[in-house]
Amino acid sequence: MDNDEPLEPETKDEPETEPAAQNSDETFYCEAEASVAGEKEKPGGESSETDLEIEDTEKLFTTGQRELYLEACKLSNTSVVTLELADNCIMEEGTLSLVQMLQENYYLQDLNISNNDLGLKGASTISEFLQRNTSSLLNLQLSGNNFKDKAAELFCQAFSANYRIKTLDLSHNEFSDKGGEHLGQMLALNIGLQSLDLSWNHFHTRGAVALCNGLRANVTLQKLDLSMNGFGNEGATALGEVLRLNNSLVYIDVSSNDISNEGVIKISKGLEFNESLKVLKLFLNPVSMDGATLLILSIKRNPKSKMEEIDISNVLVSEQFVKILDGVCAIHPQLDVTYKAVQGFSAKKELLLWTNPMKLIQSYADQHQITVIDFFKSLNPNGRMMMSVGDFRKAMIQQDKVPMNPYQVRELIKKLAEKTGMVNFSFLKTEKR
Repeated sequence: MDNDEPLEPETKDEPETEPAAQNSDETFYCEAEASVAGEKEKPGGESSETDLEIEDTEKLFTTGQRELYLEACKLSNTSVVTLELADNCIMEEGTLSLVQMLQENYYLQDLNISNNDLGLKGASTISEFLQRNTSSLLNLQLSGNNFKDKAAELFCQAFSANYRIKTLDLSHNEFSDKGGEHLGQMLALNIGLQSLDLSWNHFHTRGAVALCNGLRANVTLQKLDLSMNGFGNEGATALGEVLRLNNSLVYIDVSSNDISNEGVIKISKGLEFNESLKVLKLFLNPVSMDGATLLILSIKRNPKSKMEEIDISNVLVSEQFVKILDGVCAIHPQLDVTYKAVQGFSAKKELLLWTNPMKLIQSYADQHQITVIDFFKSLNPNGRMMMSVGDFRKAMIQQDKVPMNPYQVRELIKKLAEKTGMVNFSFLKTEKR
């Protein structure tokens, strides 16, 4: 510009430059901010008409906030797949609002509303919603909600019709034998559930038998947790019959159910014919070494057994038991039995059993000028870095490059296993020696 050219005076009527285009969310936010700024700039002495304008501005601002929040909720409805609301004092009244939200949400898959004291009315609301079978929910956690037998009847109605839910947690409630009868009916009819947690309830003989009758007809359930109830030996007898017939269950936990050797005999009879179960937890039951021996011999007598884990970790065994177990594991190398300890074992012997398995593998790798990853990959026929826990245990027991006992293999699995039941040794690439 030439220096002699006169400058044009600034005028208030000069048109303002249009702001750059923004997306709708940003515009909403800026409009709300502008309303606040305009309100702050107004002088103190205003007419009643101006006061009315201020009120209108405040209304607009409030509406803007609300609309912005609702818009955010709409956006989250398309992206949130897990909702964690445990221990939030939702109670019966809040359940209705929650269900209304679920009716409009087609993306949520995992919902945890445990420990909210939902009670019978909450159970009724949830049951009615589930019977519509319109949501995308796959996993539902309802632990610790003060549900009693009437609630079990409602859930029986819901899950006799709803096949979408795959995982259901009803632990830490107050279901008794009558509730067991309702839930047993549900299990007989449901063809969707894959995992059910009924631990820490009040099932005794009648409820246990009813649940097991339902299991005999069920063909989809894979994981069942019944720990911390009161099955007793009669319930164990019914469970043994289920194991003889059922071909879908892979995991059963009946820890702390007052099952003695008498009940274990019946369970063992079922295990002689079972071809699907991989994990059996009997921890904190009054089982002796004689009962433990019956269990492992039942696996030996079943050439088609897929059993990988038996937990009797409160049972003190003898060296004779360990010798029998070694014989069973020669036939079923994928099997791991957890017991309390071996009678008469010295501290020196136990120390030898717990020699760090990773150090043994590292030493072997160094001697043969390979990596630890190479060693693990050699165990897998396809050369990949992941394999199932059972396959990994079997491969480790059978390989002769780095001989290991079951204790050391168990420690390796603790280090390498994921919650999915797979052993993953790919992370060892990044570990420093």
